[in-house]
Formats: sequence, C-alpha cells, structure tokens
Amino acid sequence: MNPVRRFFRRYVFSTVGLLALLLAANILLITGLLLISEVTPPRESFSITAFCGHLSQGPDGWQADAEATAMLDPDAWAMVLDPEGNVVWEYRMPDSLARHYSVGAVAMLSRWYLEDWPMTVWAQDDGSLVAVGQPKDSMVKYYVAMDKSYFSFLSMLFSVVFYANLLLIVVLFLHSARRVEKAMGPILNGINSMVSGKPLHLREDGELAEISAGLNRAAAYIAQKDNTRADWIRGVSHDIRTPLSVILGYASELEEDPALPDAARAQAAVIRRQSEKLTGLVADLNLTTKLEYALRPLEVRQLDAVELARQAVSEVLNDGLSDAYTLTFTEAAPGTRLTVAGDPALLGRMLANLLHNSVDHNPGGCAIEVMVGPAAGGCLFTVADNGAGVAPDRLRTLNRGGPVVSTQAPDPGGCDHGLGLRIVRQIVRAHRGRLSFAAASPHGLVVRVWIGGKN
Repeated sequence: MNPVRRFFRRYVFSTVGLLALLLAANILLITGLLLISEVTPPRESFSITAFCGHLSQGPDGWQADAEATAMLDPDAWAMVLDPEGNVVWEYRMPDSLARHYSVGAVAMLSRWYLEDWPMTVWAQDDGSLVAVGQPKDSMVKYYVAMDKSYFSFLSMLFSVVFYANLLLIVVLFLHSARRVEKAMGPILNGINSMVSGKPLHLREDGELAEISAGLNRAAAYIAQKDNTRADWIRGVSHDIRTPLSVILGYASELEEDPALPDAARAQAAVIRRQSEKLTGLVADLNLTTKLEYALRPLEVRQLDAVELARQAVSEVLNDGLSDAYTLTFTEAAPGTRLTVAGDPALLGRMLANLLHNSVDHNPGGCAIEVMVGPAAGGCLFTVADNGAGVAPDRLRTLNRGGPVVSTQAPDPGGCDHGLGLRIVRQIVRAHRGRLSFAAASPHGLVVRVWIGGKN
C-alpha cells in the first residue's frame, strides 16, 4: 500500500475512533447524571401524600398533628378547601390571599401558581382539596400539551437535525482530511523520493510552503554531497589506474626475469598480487558507486540461468582455485530451461562475489556448492559452503540489510573492505530480487538469491 494512503487511512481511523470515544463519553456522562438524579433527592423533598396522612377531619373540623407542620418548609403554608372552594383549614396562610376560590381558580392553582406561590395539591376522598404553598422561587412548574401529530413531527425534526449534524461532522472531517492529504501528499512522496535517492523538487506554495522549501534545500544539499563524493571516487579511480598499470607491468617483468634471484622474483610476485587486489578494489569501488547512484543503466536481457551460473563457476575454477576447495554445480530441475531477466555482467559479478566470499573467509578450505532451480515465477540461485559459518548476530544483521562489511570478522592483519557483499546486495536490489542468508548444517553458510523471470 502507498505509504501516503496508509498514513491518512491511519489518520482517518484514529479520528473516527476519537469521535466514537467522544460519543461513548457523552452517553456515559448522560447515564451517570440520570443515575445521580435518581439516587440524589431534589432540594425540595416535600411529599404531599405524606403530609395528607397527618391530616384528620373531626367534629371540630380539620386538624394537623405536629409531624405534619414539621414537614413544611419554614416559608411554606397550607390550606384545605371544601368542595365549594371555601378555606376550611389553614396553617400560616398569608393574609393577602382569598379564603374562597372559584372552580377556575382551583383549577389554576392545582396546576400552576397562586400569586407566585408554587402550589402542591392533593384531593381527599370527601372532595376536599389539600393545597400547600411552597416558598416562592423554590419550584418551576410548566405545562406542555400539544397535538400528537405535531409532537411526532417535532420528534422527527429533532432526529433529522441530529443525524444531519452527525453527517455534517463526518463530511467536514473528510474534507479536512482531504485538504491535509493534498497538502501533505507531495511532502511525504518527496521524503520517499529522497530515501530512494531520486531527485526532488516540491512546489513552495500553500500552507506548508516552509516545509517544502526546507525539503528542497535538504534534497539539493544531499544531491550536492552525493555528486561530490561520486566525482571524487571517479577522479581517484582514474588517477590511480595509470600508476597501477605501471606497477603491474614492471612487477610482472621482474617476476618473469630469470636473471633475478628467486627472493627478488618472489617479492615481485607479491607486489603483482597486491596490485591486482588494489585494481579489484578500485573496480569494486567504481561499481558500487555507479549502482548506488544509478549511474550504470541495467542492460536487461532474457538469460539462461543455468548457463549464467555455470560460467561463474568456470571462471572461478579457471582463476586457479586451490586444491583445498571443491566446487560443484547442480541443477535442481535438470532438463528444464530456466530464464531470468537481468544484466548478464552484473548477475555474473553477483555469483562470482558470493563464490569468492566463501573462498576468502575459509582459508583452510571447504566444499562449495552452487545450485540453480525454479522458484515462484523466477529462478533461485543458491551458494552454500561447509566452512566456518556465520555468527548468529551477524546472520540476523545480514538478513535485515544492516551494514555488515562481510560474513566474518576481519583478520587483525588483513584488509576487509566488505565491498563484495555490498555489491551483491546492490545488484539484487537493482533487479528487484530477494537475498537471504542462513546457517548450513552442521556448519557453514547458505546464500539464496531470487531473481524474477520477467522484467
């Protein structure tokens, strides 16, 4: 998946998760408030039914016991109306209030207020009405009545408004995410291009112009450094080539001159061999630089994988392989034509480097086997030896693509530049192949390289 899409998909999912968390938090908050309202009594806990339980009607009229009067708020009052609307009993009733009420007034006070006094009423069995006036501004009383169809319409309206707001939030969020993606997409793609070593130039406009300008400057600086290093390596390689040719020529003449003592000829042979190593090092340095900065275009062809591996084995044998080493070549599927799409020179160099790696790091000798076989739409090259093997930590680092210069620790007196494996990895990457390292049983190293059959 494109890393830009993966980044914004993660951003969308995280935002949706936050919205879901917000919704859940609101639900929990409302539920908690409702539960608190259920378990926490309101400020006015007066019960008219309990109050009426302490009222009694005797021969002398209505009477209230001490517990009834104790139930009333200090600023509250009470009265009892008979069926005709007359006040037949009262307790702390204000003098400004009437002592007779019409049917309409009774209806009003039983649902609303009596001159700003919030009223609480209860009907008795004999038709009398017990009314308690609560302190002013202690209660809020509203009466709501509407047509059922209109109530259904309002319910639907509230639902539509709620879901419309929810949809609007989602649309605005997606629009905002799209704007961020449009602004950040080129920047993230530019960073990926910088990592891949591709040229980069971003438009320096919009809200993120400063970031784009900074990336352009960083890309220009990296390109300048890379070009400087590549030019320096090419210059050094060119300048050192002529002196090396002279050294090799004179060393070869001295080595083959019969007039010289054997010790001098042996010293000339050492100079020649070391000069050849230096020539190989310069060639490796040039090749890895060209591969790293894509200065060498691939000459991709359809190649016979078996013939390619056989030529690499033959070249190593013809270079004068010591008798301490045995080198065998095996076809995993004899008679099957295996083709790979690649650069013949680079793939041959890859196999040669792997073979030389087994030879160089097993000076006491070992058995080396090269196998070629089909694998998943391509070809699998296997180079295995039964030599010293590789330490587990180095093996893990090699498979992670870490900066390990070679499969073995360098000799204290040797020169281990490690360009061989670096070039192998670069060639495999250039062919979009796969490279893996494993331990052989009971000891040794197995290197597997998969190269596709089509470009």
